[in-house]
Amino acid sequence: MSEETTNPPTTRTRGEVYGAAGTWLALWSLRLIAIAAMLYVLTWIIAEFWTILLPVLLAILLCTVLWPPVRWLRGKGLPPALATALVLLLSLGLLGGVIGAIAPSIGGQSKEIADRAVEGVGKVQKWAQGPPLNLQDEQISKFVTSITKKLQESAETIASGVFTGVSAAGSFVVAIVMVAMLTFFFLKDGDKFMPWLRRHSGTPVSEHFAELLSRIWTTLGGFIRTQALVSFIDALFIGLGLVILQVPLAGALAVITFLGGFVPIVGAFVAGALAVIVALVTNGFGTALAVLAVVIAVQQLEGNVLSPILQSRSMQLHPAIVLLAIAFGSTQFGIIGAFLAVPVAAAIAVLFRYLGELVDEKTGETPPPDDEPAKPSLWDRLRRKPAPEPADGAPADAA
Repeated sequence: MSEETTNPPTTRTRGEVYGAAGTWLALWSLRLIAIAAMLYVLTWIIAEFWTILLPVLLAILLCTVLWPPVRWLRGKGLPPALATALVLLLSLGLLGGVIGAIAPSIGGQSKEIADRAVEGVGKVQKWAQGPPLNLQDEQISKFVTSITKKLQESAETIASGVFTGVSAAGSFVVAIVMVAMLTFFFLKDGDKFMPWLRRHSGTPVSEHFAELLSRIWTTLGGFIRTQALVSFIDALFIGLGLVILQVPLAGALAVITFLGGFVPIVGAFVAGALAVIVALVTNGFGTALAVLAVVIAVQQLEGNVLSPILQSRSMQLHPAIVLLAIAFGSTQFGIIGAFLAVPVAAAIAVLFRYLGELVDEKTGETPPPDDEPAKPSLWDRLRRKPAPEPADGAPADAA
């Protein structure tokens, strides 16, 4: 008697399965569109209120650096206003001292650098006339004439840009004063913010806000202090190398290296390239190679030793995320956007980590550790060949 093989009964047809999948895809597509629209509107709002948000953001970043000494002075019994004023005055004095120290070298060596730049242009012209380019004087003159003509045609644009620059300089001074005032008030009265937030938002919202803002504050403070330490070490060693190699404007280049370090990856590259260019123009090709070697050695020390040790706990961001954040910030908001991109990305990462913890708490799941081997994917399991069926009359375990 032959046994009839029947398929197990199914509760859903293939059309129903495809329909449910299409419904799921449509719902998630609408959600993604809504999220994209929300992000677009948020970006537009930030751009519209950028002149107000920028001083606030800069003041918050300064507060993360200046709060430890202010807290220490307040712990010694000084009133909040006096402790804040002392720290701000000392910081401004230190900044003014650094500017006053490098200003004479810039003023005294600017003529020499300009002369060497002209000499460098002449060397480039002679090199272009030789192999492999073999350019003629007429071609070089035509190229210079075309550039001059383009500049003359753009005279109105350049003039308007000058007036715009003067206006921007005035706005810059106003922004600096506003940042200083906001920093003073944030440092003096910032400890009253959390009680005010808890009183007006109520539980459990206030607890989530307080925990999230506390984590963001800790992350921003750790990032700024760590980046300042790494940038100082970079500027110190590169500045020493420039002094030993007798490169002009060594102090100014060291300060630029320090400031550029606050834009991770990109800032160090730009500052190092500027140091090499100055060495090439002023001291020649051999010194430029030596400066390049010093810059590469210091950046390798930073990338392989300092940053992994010091920034692993403060940032917890992959370098690819850092690069994408800097690219987006610089494209949308210029140099200041590149500077603020990494702190903002770190704050967003803190938000996502906190939301992940809340989801884990709601679902009772615990994420696997990072070093746990990955489980085989569904595609890998489907690609596996099924075990051969046993032959007729053979025992079941012989397969």
